[in-house]
Parts: sequence; C-alpha cells; structure tokens
Amino acid sequence: MSTDQMHAGDVYATGVADEADAEGARVFNAAGGDWDTIADEASALHEERIVVNMGPQHPSTHGVLRLILELDGETVTETRAGIGYLHTGIEKNMEFRNWTQGVTFCTRMDYLTPLFNETAFCLAVEKLLGITDQIPERASIIRVLMMELNRISSHLVALATGGMEMGATTVMTVGFRERERILSIFEMVTGLRMNNAYVRPGGVAQDLPPGAIDKIRDAIPAIRKGLGELELLLNENPILKGRTVDVGYLDLTGCMALGITGPVLRSAGLPHDLRKLDPYCGYETYDFDVITRDSCDSYGRLRIRIDEMYESLKIAEQAVDRLQGTPGPVMVEDKKIAWPAQLAIGGDGMGNSLDHIREIMATSMESLIHHFKLVTEGFRVPPGQAYVAIESPKGELGCHVVSDGGTRPYRAHFRDPSFNNLQATAAMCEGSQVADVIVAVASLDPVMGGVDR
Repeated sequence: MSTDQMHAGDVYATGVADEADAEGARVFNAAGGDWDTIADEASALHEERIVVNMGPQHPSTHGVLRLILELDGETVTETRAGIGYLHTGIEKNMEFRNWTQGVTFCTRMDYLTPLFNETAFCLAVEKLLGITDQIPERASIIRVLMMELNRISSHLVALATGGMEMGATTVMTVGFRERERILSIFEMVTGLRMNNAYVRPGGVAQDLPPGAIDKIRDAIPAIRKGLGELELLLNENPILKGRTVDVGYLDLTGCMALGITGPVLRSAGLPHDLRKLDPYCGYETYDFDVITRDSCDSYGRLRIRIDEMYESLKIAEQAVDRLQGTPGPVMVEDKKIAWPAQLAIGGDGMGNSLDHIREIMATSMESLIHHFKLVTEGFRVPPGQAYVAIESPKGELGCHVVSDGGTRPYRAHFRDPSFNNLQATAAMCEGSQVADVIVAVASLDPVMGGVDR
C-alpha cells in the first residue's frame, strides 16, 4: 500500500484540496470547486494536469453521481463528488401532504431501502404524537421482519453491482437472484416490490396475508444457501482480494472526522450499530451480533455485508417465530390517528371491501364521517419537533420532523447515510489508481436517491 493510501485515512476536515503538514500527514480542507474552477487553476499555474469527468451517467458510479478526478498519469491526485443530478424535492413535497401521505414520498428516497425510510419517518411522527409505547407488538415485529429482509436485499445489490463493476458478472446474477426471493415476499405482503408505503404512523398498512409466514420460512434457507454461493465466489477469490484489499482505505480517525456510519465505520473496528446502542421497535429483545473488522478497506466492508446478512436472517427467523405466537392488531387503537388498516381488496381494486363499506355506510354515520375526515384531511400532530435515528444498511438514517399543530409536516428532513458517507470519496481515492476509485465508491454503497432527496 502506498504512503498516500495509508495517509488517506488521516483526515482532519472535509474537502478535497490537500497539503502536507509538519508530520507529513495529509490535511483535507474545505475548498470546493467545479470543472471550470479546476481548469482555470490549472491554466494559471501552467501545470500539466489532466481533469476527467467520471459520470454523471457512467456504469460504475452507483447512480447519477459525478466524480471530477484530477490525474497524474493513472494516479488520482484530487477527487471531487458532484451531486444533485437526481434532486426530487421529496422533503419539500412532504410539507404539502398529510402525515400519512408523507410515507409515499420518503419511501422513494433511498429506493433500495424503502422500508427503512418509512420506519424512520413513522417513528419520528409517533414520537411527536406521544404514542411510541402504544404501537401494537405485532406491528413492531412485522416492521423488524420487513426491515431485516430489506437489509439483506440492499446488501445483495451492493455486492452484486460492486462485483459487476469489477467484471464479476456471476456475482451480479447470483446477488440479484437471491434478492428476487425477498422482493417476491415484499410483493406478497405489501402489494409492491419497491416503494412500498407499507409502514404507517401507528403501525403497518395491513397484517401478513395467509401463506406469508410459510413463504418466508421457505425462503430463509434458500437465501442462506445463496449467500454461501456468494461467499465461495468472493471471500478467498485472489482476483477480488487483489482489487479490494488495502483499497479505499479509511481508518477510524477519518471515519469519525467525516461522520461516516454503517459498514464503512464498522470496517474500522468500531461496533457502532443503533439497533444495539439506541434500540427501537424492540430490537433489544432479539439475539444478533454487530459485525466488525479492522482492515479499514473495501475488502473488509464486503465481508461485513456478507456476515450482516446472516445476522439479519437470524433476526428474521426470530421475528417469524414471534409472529406465530403474537396475534393482535397491527394499527394503534386511537381512532383519531389510526389510518384504515386490514382492508381486504374489494371489487373496485381500491381496498374497499364489502364488509368495510357495509359497516361505514349502513351501520354508522359517525364511522363514515370519521373515515372521510381522517383520509381527506388527516390527523393533527401536536406542535413540536422530534428526531429519530435507525440503523439502515448504509448507516445512520435519521428523520427530523417539525409540526406546527396541523395535519401536515411543517418540515421534514432526513439524515441519509449515503450523503454523509459520500464525503469519504476524496479521502479514499486520492493517491490511488483510477481503477481503485470504482472499488472505493462501490464499498461506500451510495444511492443517489438518498443523497439528492
């Protein structure tokens, strides 16, 4: 490993410009800049510098990410990340919808982890409402089950696309094959493969349908076998190790300085996992381990993601066992908050079952009025603000919601781990080869929907 790579982890502040201090460690300052700025600098200094754009539409940038690389031959001397090409205005749009409708927006942020986005938002809304302890146990167990399956599907995409970018197409086909098993479960439970809008303030949209438990029980051993195949392809593969060992190096000092969380932080040896440190949804009652390594490189992050998937399977098995012994509702009892749940799909395909229509139309005018107001206007949330953070597959996913006492969020803002982790690009890449940039970015596993929001 080169001296540049070893020192790439000695980060004291974010940014891209670097200089040597008295001890020889590299210092990153907060200087910014873009293509035209770099070009002007180069011409003013009369230096022979090559500036190359990688992206924003490039097969190895994990979405619409633009990397501005300054090269000296094949060696990267400076790296800048250009973001904002996928900006959707999700957080602003949520201010114009009621609290429950906000779920349909935030689920689309990091589109590989929709159930985590939904859960973080709903936990924050429930904290504002003061109903955190009133959420039915069955709803919390379903949330944990769905999140852990989603964690596996997200990690599978990280490994599959990372493998594809290094030329290992078999890794991609195996990874997506196993992910397909999980997406079929999501489709059965929520009606959708992605952007599920399944977790709602107060609980979940509906209980598991008949046959879902059996389908999940059958899928878990198959997924475990598929993970074994991925391990055989990856773990001791000399070509893979040659591409990933000591590549994308970022030590604990650099992670702490840049606010890095998730597998990248755990690859530096720190067992930071919010499921253990600040439990939510009853995670403190599940048996699982926090996976760490001390390699600080891309290979360590790959191994962590594989081991984490096995831990998620353990949690999913425990959740399935609990669901069989925990009957009950999946939505909070307070009728002023509880969005209509448990609706069988009716002949109109809209979720209005005959039984439900018969109840609200024929037996209770009060129920009809209440249903109409709740669905059209939404429930009111007391004035205040709340922040809730959960452990997404990529790191700490936080949701900060502010209420002015109305039926819509005054403000909703998310701390997406991909956004913070992307700061590490410069520290990981400068001093390495161009080919190592692709591996380093893949090891961060950024999703641009979450970065740009």
